[in-house]
Amino acid sequence: MRKEEEGRNPRFGTVNFERRKHPRFSVDLPVEYWPVNCTAKGHPGRPLDAGEGGLLLYISDEIAIGQNLRIRIFFDSGQGLKFIEANAQVLWKDMLLEKEGFYRVGLKLVEISPKDIQKLKGYLINLMKVKNNSSAAIPPRLLSALGISGSGQSKG
Repeated sequence: MRKEEEGRNPRFGTVNFERRKHPRFSVDLPVEYWPVNCTAKGHPGRPLDAGEGGLLLYISDEIAIGQNLRIRIFFDSGQGLKFIEANAQVLWKDMLLEKEGFYRVGLKLVEISPKDIQKLKGYLINLMKVKNNSSAAIPPRLLSALGISGSGQSKG
């Protein structure tokens, strides 16, 4: 052990740095997925969050890390039901609910048409606008009690 390290206390804790290029948003949308180059009917999935780069998806099938999937995400555009299709790659997985047999997988969007990426961006921008507008509906007294000024900045 080096002399300068002898007097130091050990460090504990975890730091989680965001490595994503694009922010993620909490979503609750219907999703279908199926293996690329497979003609089988899509399986239902449920996303927890989504962004321009990928999504966190709950599924009932065990799939391999690195597997390529075709996904279809359905959403209401305000002008009716629309969907986005993309190829995605499984970056990681874990078993979430052992009794029910659900898996949680992290998907990276690897191929998406320019038209569909614009639809996704538009949906996420609208989602962000709704989120920002909903905070304006919080009574000022409640914000103050939480230590937040009317501008959305914390007091301390």
